Amino acid sequence: MKKFDINRKTLIGRLEKVEFPDWGLTNLDAKIDTGAYTSSLHCHYIEPDPDGKNVKFSLLDPTHPEYEKKVFIRPILDKRDIKSSNGESELRSVVASNIVISGMQFPIELSLTDRSQMKYPVLLGRKFIRGRFLIDVSKKYISKLNK
Repeated sequence: MKKFDINRKTLIGRLEKVEFPDWGLTNLDAKIDTGAYTSSLHCHYIEPDPDGKNVKFSLLDPTHPEYEKKVFIRPILDKRDIKSSNGESELRSVVASNIVISGMQFPIELSLTDRSQMKYPVLLGRKFIRGRFLIDVSKKYISKLNK
């Protein structure tokens, strides 16, 4: 895996393939969205513990080829009121993980939500993109996972 150089931003397209090594997820489509602040990940089951410290969730859904019947438990970093593309606000649990994009691994904060009505299971927002990437919106899948 190559090392990230802070002085050189990596070019990516409006859609890219990503991995989440902490969860064993590979080859996921991610939409790059400069209009969104927080990145999000599709889950079909999300249940915060009553004490609000942890959240249980299942990634993706049974119709997705990468779906596995696993339930994960992660500490909740934050609860954020996030406005979706349709203008509705939703209070979401935010968790930390690692993501691999363009052959580089980064820490990432992800809001957990049901994205089953969306085309892509992962949305990468400005907080993650800023300072790391330049986006060519005319291109798709220009980074390589194993550069």
